[in-house]
Amino acid sequence: MHLLVDNLVIVELKAVDRLLPIHEAQLLTYLKLTQCKLGLLLNFNVILLKNGIQRVANNL
Repeated sequence: MHLLVDNLVIVELKAVDRLLPIHEAQLLTYLKLTQCKLGLLLNFNVILLKNGIQRVANNL
């Protein structure tokens, strides 16, 4: 599931054992299609949520 926040940031929500490169590639594709510069991958299947956050930037 993904969310577009204020037409600036895409937030991709996951609940997986670990984030894989395919998850980052998927978010990067969304960023390129929408021409947004910043995205966040949030994995809720971790003990501490701060360990499940990954920032992804689109270098236009």
